[in-house]
Amino acid sequence: MMGQLPGGQQRLFYSFNLEDHVPAQHLLRSIDQCLDLSDLRAYLTDFYSPIGCPSIDPELMVRMLVVGYCYGIRSERRLCEEVHLNLAYRWFCRLGLEDEVPNHSTFSKNRHGRFRDSDLFRWLFNEVLRRCMAAGLVKGEGFAVDASIKADASRQRGAAGGEVDWRDPALSSRAVREYLEALDEEALAEALPKKISLTDPQSRWTAAPGGPAYFAYSTNYLIDTEHGVIMDVEATPAHRTAEVDSTKTMVERVEAQFDLTPERLIGDTAYGTAPMLAWRSERRASSRTCRCGTRPSARTTASPVTISTGIRRPMNTAAQPANRYEVNGAPSPRKDHG
Repeated sequence: MMGQLPGGQQRLFYSFNLEDHVPAQHLLRSIDQCLDLSDLRAYLTDFYSPIGCPSIDPELMVRMLVVGYCYGIRSERRLCEEVHLNLAYRWFCRLGLEDEVPNHSTFSKNRHGRFRDSDLFRWLFNEVLRRCMAAGLVKGEGFAVDASIKADASRQRGAAGGEVDWRDPALSSRAVREYLEALDEEALAEALPKKISLTDPQSRWTAAPGGPAYFAYSTNYLIDTEHGVIMDVEATPAHRTAEVDSTKTMVERVEAQFDLTPERLIGDTAYGTAPMLAWRSERRASSRTCRCGTRPSARTTASPVTISTGIRRPMNTAAQPANRYEVNGAPSPRKDHG
């Protein structure tokens, strides 16, 4: 017999439990077990007024942003829509069926206001890292570093560095204003970028091997080699000098925050500059050997480079596997730099 959904008037009362409708193996259940935001409100107390109307709970906003990050929801408007519709998202954000989802403008105001002023996301990152350390996932003996990411900026929305009139009201976006405020006039005069993005001026016009150039950042990651836990992150323009400086910043920040000093620091040849070698030498870094692989079509022998006191000395060895880097005999994937 063919069934049919009952029509007519909706039920007046419902018995519904969100907990029963989120699968046990759902990603957000695993994250919820590890995410501890019990100290969040105490951390942000000084950034809220003691009087006035109650604000949106900051824990709710942080949980919603975690959902957006995990599921690639970049638009805050769409994030609010998805949390409104998705039962698992509501459960993770501690929202009942009838609870109202915050307006998207609330995120913009807080992200560029108290969240930035309090460095909330750095605090949250460190809290998660502490839990990883408590679980024994961080050894601290060796760190690896690398970086590259494309900026969300159109190649067509670019102009030569000396041709941009920043006084034009059409360019007075928040990104442009922050770029101008951060500029060092003397440094700008010494090295004016060849091309500047009018959408995201802080990104850098970067050459890509085997492809067209594009605007990019370097999202520098410092990773513990034991279990691949990210120890620190630093965003910089996409050029090698900034990558080296950011490595120093990340290593020193981890040492100050967690009292961890790595015995080994692993990176590709972009980090084998004289300033980096001198810095590592001052910190009594031990000698490390980095072998650079060849392109698949090349028939030449790879030339390993010994890095110790800032002197590069080639050695004769057999050819290494194509498209690989090798540090102390341990292979790691090669990554092209912009």
